[in-house]
Amino acid sequence: MRSRSYHHGDLPATLLARAEKTVRERGVHALSLRELARDIGVSPAAPNRHFTSKQDLLDAVALRGFQRLARAVEQACADAGETFPERLGAVARAYLGFAAANGTLLDLMFDDRRGPERPPRLHEAARNWYDQVVMLVADGQNTGEVRQGAPDRVALPVLAALRGCARLQSDGALPGELIEHGVDDLVTAVVRGCAP
Repeated sequence: MRSRSYHHGDLPATLLARAEKTVRERGVHALSLRELARDIGVSPAAPNRHFTSKQDLLDAVALRGFQRLARAVEQACADAGETFPERLGAVARAYLGFAAANGTLLDLMFDDRRGPERPPRLHEAARNWYDQVVMLVADGQNTGEVRQGAPDRVALPVLAALRGCARLQSDGALPGELIEHGVDDLVTAVVRGCAP
């Protein structure tokens, strides 16, 4: 019998990291709490002390993904110039970069097939991403760079363009170099569509 080697540390964080790695490399369906426990070296029941089910762990992985995405977008905005096109370009690159590195995770994050059974914290996390773009649009309206109107309605085509581009990329429908070089074209088109 294999001896248990995991006796210290932050088991929930270790489980989350391993679960995300499994999702990224082998997909959501390959995730098993029992297998994670074996790989980490804890008893099969140990993960259940922190995550009641596989779905509970997947929800935690998705939430952590949203948190990382929010930080990446915040950092991109902080490092960008002051104009709307500069900030939008930075957000687009941060989002599409995250999507390129985390396609399966992004699918998990935005998977809403469970509808009302999906935990409110995931709806809130998705809404936070949406609100980051809405705030960017509202800031552009305040500086006169973006047309007036309800910021959430003006932001909808921006969100659709970014999400659609990420989806095409993760589906393999677009080569990576096209996405990389096409970000400027995407930003130009979105800026034109948002212009006063």
